[in-house]
Amino acid sequence: MRYMINYDLMETLRNTNQWLGATAQAIGSYPAFSMIPNPGMEWMRAWGEVTERTFQRMVVKPDWGIPSITGEDGKDHLVTIDVVVPEAFGDLIHFNVTGRKPRDRKVLLVAPMSGHYATLLRSTVMSLLPDCEVYVTDWHNARDIPVSAGKFDIEDYTLYLVDYMRHLGPDTHVIAVCQPAPLTLAATAYLAEEDPKAQPRSLTLIGGPIDPDANATDVTDFGRRVTMGQLEETMIQRVGFKYPGVGRMVYPGLLQLASFVSMNGEKHAKAFQDQISAVARGEAGDHDKHNKFYDEYLAVMDMTAEFYLSTVDRIFKNREIAKNEFTVAGKAVDIGKITTVAVKTVEGTNDDISAPGQCIAALDLCTGLPAEKKASHVEEGAGHYGIFAGKSWRNNIRPLVLEFIDANSPKTAKKKPANKNRAA
Repeated sequence: MRYMINYDLMETLRNTNQWLGATAQAIGSYPAFSMIPNPGMEWMRAWGEVTERTFQRMVVKPDWGIPSITGEDGKDHLVTIDVVVPEAFGDLIHFNVTGRKPRDRKVLLVAPMSGHYATLLRSTVMSLLPDCEVYVTDWHNARDIPVSAGKFDIEDYTLYLVDYMRHLGPDTHVIAVCQPAPLTLAATAYLAEEDPKAQPRSLTLIGGPIDPDANATDVTDFGRRVTMGQLEETMIQRVGFKYPGVGRMVYPGLLQLASFVSMNGEKHAKAFQDQISAVARGEAGDHDKHNKFYDEYLAVMDMTAEFYLSTVDRIFKNREIAKNEFTVAGKAVDIGKITTVAVKTVEGTNDDISAPGQCIAALDLCTGLPAEKKASHVEEGAGHYGIFAGKSWRNNIRPLVLEFIDANSPKTAKKKPANKNRAA
């Protein structure tokens, strides 16, 4: 029960800060105060506006915000989001571009379940839509899932991916970003044995911890320093009475956000100080650089306790994927069984979350895959976010990924060179 009290206490503090911000904004905007100009009142209004927006965004799932794209015909085509496979813990969604012929490239974009919503990949989706039929794993906030839906750990996550791949069929090209990379590799290996005809054509792993010990970061060091008992005692709480998932054991999004912010506390503090000054001067806007970033960064979701704990224990501490010892529902998953799916890894030299070396370890695990079906790319100067959504992705990585897809598609393989950037 005390865990539920802690959960509700965090929500109470968040709600109180949101209310204080809204109140300060209302007082600072009171028309009568304009009769006697006072910079203090303007600062109060600015502080209130930034504070209210900050704490309100923490419990709201961002919208995808992709109303249309411009097609080859120069016309704007509306984009609708269709739920293709509905599930309790996550849906497979399709970005349907109306009024255009289906694209030959069918891409399954596996979004991370690491505190943020799948909308974190918004810019990635937008960059792929003109050239691909894009499907995304849209994971649900655990606080909104009733306890009656059961558990959800990394094995369940893997089986969800297996179901999605089976549904989309063998002409699919899978791109996994960050956290899901090891489990996506395992899901592909699972299909290689259980249902070979459902395997995707290619698998691109971007900045994922296939072998966390290959190049240690603060994230992997944290997993080594703490015991599972400490994690369960300090990080796990029960969802409070306000949400449909009341009573479910979770790693709360607000607690995750506190961890995210603490890693670069001074940087975030300065960003908010600068934003308050900008609002006070009338130089800020709803869609300025600060709000565009923090509207997404502050929107966090709860993870089921079993998913979080099994990730730390089995992926980071015991390195089951790195050792090729992962099991799903009691069945051993042998990554060496992947023999036909082309695999590419992408890393950034400045990635401080999944450092270079962690992701490329996947190629060594694919012992049954011929060298011509293995490829890797290390982006110079790119950080974690940049390798899937930033300038490095748009200008350098995305063209390479599309080329890799085409090189491993029946319709375009003869027109494209083999994987010329393949790993040695």
